Amino acid sequence: MASASPIPTDSTDEPPLAEHSRFVQRVRRRHADLLPLLAEGVPDTPKIQALIDTLCAAGRPLPSALRVARQLVLERLAVLDVEQRARMEDVAFAMTTLAEVTLEAALAQARADEAQRHGVPRNAAGDVIDFWIVGMGKLGGRELNVSSDIDLIYVYEEDGETDGANPISAHEYFANVAKRLYALIGDTTEDGFVFRVDLALRPNGNSGPPVVSLSMLETYFFAQGREWERFAWLKSRVVAPREAVTSGRALQLRDLVTPFVYRRYLDYGVFEALRQLHLRIREEAQRRAAGRPERANDVKLSRGGIREIEFIVQLLQVVRGGQFPEIRTRSTLRALQKLTVAGLMAPATAERLAQAYTFLRNIEHRIQYLDDQQTHLLPTGDGDLNWIARTLDLTCSADACELLDRLGETREFVALEFDALLHDGRTPPSRGNGCRNCGSPPQPVDDEAFLQKLPEALGQRVRQWVQQPRVQALRDESKLRLARLVQRAADAVQQQACTGEAALRFIDWVEPLLRRESYLALLVERPEVQARLLRLLGLARWPMRYLMRHPGVIDELADRRILDQRFDPAAFVRELDERHAAWERSGQADEESLLDTLRRAHHAEVFRTLVRDVEGHITVEQVADDLSALADAVLDRTVHWGWQHLRQKHRDVPRFAVIAYGKLGGKELGYGSDLDVVFLFDDEDERSPEVYAAFVRKLITWLTLRTAAGELFDIDTALRPNGNSGLLVTSVQAFESYQLRRGSNTAWTWEHQALTRARFSAGDAALGARFEEIRRAVLSAPRDAVALRQEVHAMRDKMRAGRPVKAGLFDVKHSPGGMVDAEFAVQFLVLAHGERHPELLGNVGNIALMQRAEEAGLLPPGVGRAAATAYRELRRAQHRARLDEQPTQFPPAQYAAASEAVLALWHAVFD
Repeated sequence: MASASPIPTDSTDEPPLAEHSRFVQRVRRRHADLLPLLAEGVPDTPKIQALIDTLCAAGRPLPSALRVARQLVLERLAVLDVEQRARMEDVAFAMTTLAEVTLEAALAQARADEAQRHGVPRNAAGDVIDFWIVGMGKLGGRELNVSSDIDLIYVYEEDGETDGANPISAHEYFANVAKRLYALIGDTTEDGFVFRVDLALRPNGNSGPPVVSLSMLETYFFAQGREWERFAWLKSRVVAPREAVTSGRALQLRDLVTPFVYRRYLDYGVFEALRQLHLRIREEAQRRAAGRPERANDVKLSRGGIREIEFIVQLLQVVRGGQFPEIRTRSTLRALQKLTVAGLMAPATAERLAQAYTFLRNIEHRIQYLDDQQTHLLPTGDGDLNWIARTLDLTCSADACELLDRLGETREFVALEFDALLHDGRTPPSRGNGCRNCGSPPQPVDDEAFLQKLPEALGQRVRQWVQQPRVQALRDESKLRLARLVQRAADAVQQQACTGEAALRFIDWVEPLLRRESYLALLVERPEVQARLLRLLGLARWPMRYLMRHPGVIDELADRRILDQRFDPAAFVRELDERHAAWERSGQADEESLLDTLRRAHHAEVFRTLVRDVEGHITVEQVADDLSALADAVLDRTVHWGWQHLRQKHRDVPRFAVIAYGKLGGKELGYGSDLDVVFLFDDEDERSPEVYAAFVRKLITWLTLRTAAGELFDIDTALRPNGNSGLLVTSVQAFESYQLRRGSNTAWTWEHQALTRARFSAGDAALGARFEEIRRAVLSAPRDAVALRQEVHAMRDKMRAGRPVKAGLFDVKHSPGGMVDAEFAVQFLVLAHGERHPELLGNVGNIALMQRAEEAGLLPPGVGRAAATAYRELRRAQHRARLDEQPTQFPPAQYAAASEAVLALWHAVFD
């Protein structure tokens, strides 16, 4: 491709050339005749393998062939990068491919050589024991730089012994293989080296054995694995042998690593571990730069460098990846995209970080092209600086250097983002004389001096529970965290950012969570979340109850979009499917994970709706619409996923539908409402009744079972044909006959009343359309108006007798003139007049139906609209009372006008 040529001058009029690099010059001088052996284009696996094979066929031993191949590949990448502006990702991927191909060849040679001496290692059953080279860091992420070392860990499957004439243990065998690998890859010979090899990330670091078995690794993770090692293992990947990956044999390593890296909870406790790791790295960088200012321009380790971008990404992944597998990826750039899609990072921020990462990595590559040195320091020579700048379409001279200016701006942006994410939960101390409590050590929550500084009511409440044994048993670090949270609550009261009642509710909320330190860590790390939480707790009581049951949802308060958006069913289903696919990719798509996924997603959306509601951003009707749409979406995914996990299924897609009744059917669902549902199927297969019965039992379990993530819904199936004595699932033909009163087994009038609020909720849309046809046929059937009026009136009297109201009070739902009266009146109007007024058959809600009945002349002028307004007012009153956990019974005068409007509707219909 390229050949040796004179070194060009660094003229700014000439395009920058790769041969400015001293390394490229050396390669071209020494291997000019070999450069054409590498096929044109970006080096990939076939090209690199063919190059090595050609070099070996020409008589070079494998170690020499591997080293020469590396030099030819790097020369090619320098040309593609500098002169043809190849993408940084392509260069890094080519370097990763070079590592994989050379490690594959070296491993095969090392195992073959060792097998000649001792035979093949086998387990007790006589099976060959597998051995994996695990790539860490940039090798694992397929992001190697052009003069990178490779972080490796060697893992073998299990213990055993070789089968040769001179047997040794499997551990000894693989330790010998590791030594041979280092000689083949890492030793420096007259041909150079292939890659510098670093084994420091193995269990117990440099003091640990060079190879570990799966069982040894598992024990280490469980007993000794440190928090910072989770960040290292996040990028781990078996890079050789390829056969172990393609066969799936290496999946057992993945199944071991994944739960170590990703915990099943929101893991904010890991902030401190990364903070300490970063502090050590920064201190080391500062130590090396002491007295040598040129070392301050380290594009990897200095403030705002590549490492800080990687830490930002990995921190968010480790914190949330246990519950959100779709954000798991080893690639930094892909991770930024996934974090954006998941709403964990603003798109503009992710884009700027991606640009910064690419810019810094490009500089890193150019630094390393110069002399093939593993350095990240900008050169100090003007010629080299100018060359690097020109390769990036920038300039750099003694008077002005765009490269350094751009580098400074980039690093400052990265550093600010990093510091914003990894703050210690405190406002940074001010510089100068305004520092408050300078030098004062932090006080634990049970320190009397700390308690005395709190407002009286708050101090009394905290003093009560700090004496409890579970508080006294907390670690000192946890007591300091608690003190920090309590102090913030006190400060918020003093600054009138929340009420004193909110602060007391916050203490009540924290108390049951004292042993669940991940939530305390979340609040410590995210002061803005605690501030929003305090405001929310001050607006109503029910949010505290919900947060006690589902404390993990407080993380949603970190999302600034929570108030700006409404529930989007399509996006919700799409995100769940992406999560399901991610569980499958990670080998964790078991029922437990899916049940927890459904619950967490539902709790998060309910909480988002709750915040919008309490903050006054949506109406009561919008709350009901969103909660109903959310229930539909959860039912839809439960049907879809549950069928996939049904052993007895006889078809790929079930011909099955969930029919919603009651509040869900009328799209009037409230917080914590149970779901009234009926299950239908339309399948002629003789196995159908048995299969769908088993499926419904599974669905009910999936929907009602309480798991570690909480519960979903209470399910009521009493409205199915024949009620609790009937089958759990009914064929659509049997349902039609029952509702249309064909045969001896037929529906009661109250069941037709319930049908006025029924609708298709989830499952087969075609079956849902069939149900709607049946529903309309039932509601529009001719009826005796007198008999119907008597039956509906009698049912209302029966319900009222079962719901007595305290004398002297008005219950917005059950008292005469309450919501139930309006609902019964609407149901009668639909059943009595649906035949002649099809506009009443639509499931559009009580308010709209009252208005339609008036427009149809079925009510006196003004009665329907007044009742609709009253019904809306009573719903709001009920909703507000329940949010604040107050009774829904009020002095009669408070809602006298609304009650009179509903009673006018009742009399117009039933008198």
